[in-house]
Amino acid sequence: MDAVIKVGGSLAEDPEKLRALCRKLGELAKKCALIVVPGGGGFADVVRDFDKRFALSRNVSHKMAILAMDQFGLLLSDIMPNSRVFHRLQNAKKLSEAMGAPIFLPSRLMFEEDQLENSWDVTSDSIAAYVANLVHAEKLVLVTDVDGVFTSDPKKHSGAMLIERLTAERLLKLNRRTSVDRYLPKLLLDAHVDCYIVNGEFPERVEEVLAGLRTTCTFVAAKAEQ
Repeated sequence: MDAVIKVGGSLAEDPEKLRALCRKLGELAKKCALIVVPGGGGFADVVRDFDKRFALSRNVSHKMAILAMDQFGLLLSDIMPNSRVFHRLQNAKKLSEAMGAPIFLPSRLMFEEDQLENSWDVTSDSIAAYVANLVHAEKLVLVTDVDGVFTSDPKKHSGAMLIERLTAERLLKLNRRTSVDRYLPKLLLDAHVDCYIVNGEFPERVEEVLAGLRTTCTFVAAKAEQ
């Protein structure tokens, strides 16, 4: 498998830009073996709200958040050309070879295996990394609404600087929520898969990452660089 691509739910804030990204992913699926993993977006935000109001158990809120990913995946399937949803990773290769853009709905797998910590530190970022490990993907691409990992929150601090390259070990040591969840670097270290965090408002950057070209993003190396 060439890549697992997670489409962040935050991109739904701008419908036209999300549609443009989906068109690009539909095109790329004709040339690359890829799996699309949906984020949770506004659907997961609803779960967070109910979690705060009702003090839900970790297990229940975690499962509800995963179901939010399924919902966003269905939305993506309706606006992404040449796409189809699937539930079993065993079907991924066949669907990709059929020239489709396979969109993975993770609830069935995650409910059955439940290998990840049940907490808000584990979001669709970590689930996408888990999937990338299972299918032996060459790259994990996390598509979000910012250019990558910054020294501080770029939406709050104008002086925040993009970190273009770091290791999973260094990301783990940051010990804070960046543009990716806090659990992700642990999975990258275990899975030995390289990760690219890229802004989906510029779909050509996703194409450049898949082609191995230099672009604006954060590259997270699974292994320490010599």
